[in-house]
Amino acid sequence: MASATPAFITSNPMQLQPIQQHIESAIDELMGTLPDPATLSAQQRRGIIARYSAVLEGNFIYWMTATLLSVKSDESRSIVIENLREEVRDCHPGMLRRFALAAEAAPTDHDFKAVYEMLTSVRLFLGRLGGVQNLVTMGFFEGFIQRFMAYLADLAHRQGSIDMEYTDVHGICDITHTQELFRALTAEMVLNPPQPGTDLLEGVELLRSLMQSVIHFDVAPRTAARIVAN
Repeated sequence: MASATPAFITSNPMQLQPIQQHIESAIDELMGTLPDPATLSAQQRRGIIARYSAVLEGNFIYWMTATLLSVKSDESRSIVIENLREEVRDCHPGMLRRFALAAEAAPTDHDFKAVYEMLTSVRLFLGRLGGVQNLVTMGFFEGFIQRFMAYLADLAHRQGSIDMEYTDVHGICDITHTQELFRALTAEMVLNPPQPGTDLLEGVELLRSLMQSVIHFDVAPRTAARIVAN
């Protein structure tokens, strides 16, 4: 179940620090649900890599383009354009496809169906073109990806892969991407503030649910008590 949005984030959207703190907490919670790779079967490892690829390969540039279309400040646009330029120039979708193929985890129809419902919800949300909301959402996602890369690489290694270019690159570049998106968010909140009462974390919760469907579609998630204990 998605956690409730703290009241101060909807009632006072000009405060950036509580948004960042909530995003960091959401990433911590999501990382805390990752199953131990050593306990997973080869098919379960393949499934996580394949579902991740099914979500990211054909959608990340789409999501970031929606964010570009939604922002109004010159600084925000410049930051998002640079992110997109890197994605396209270095062919990150192709990098991810090579990663999945090397791990024998190319997505199948079954993998696409497993994430379809939540993926559609994220697409529709970003398509509403809310500048601040989209920057918050993508800031969360870049931060999660950066921390998730070591886990994803471990899964691929256990599958016998030696092609780690995708995880190596994103384990480093997404640190800067996250910082830059928060800088864009600061500028956008001044020039293009959301309407009072807007839930700035709606997209974060949708993306977190999508990643849960990637990670736990056929793997039982940890219980709440175990997450707290860790």
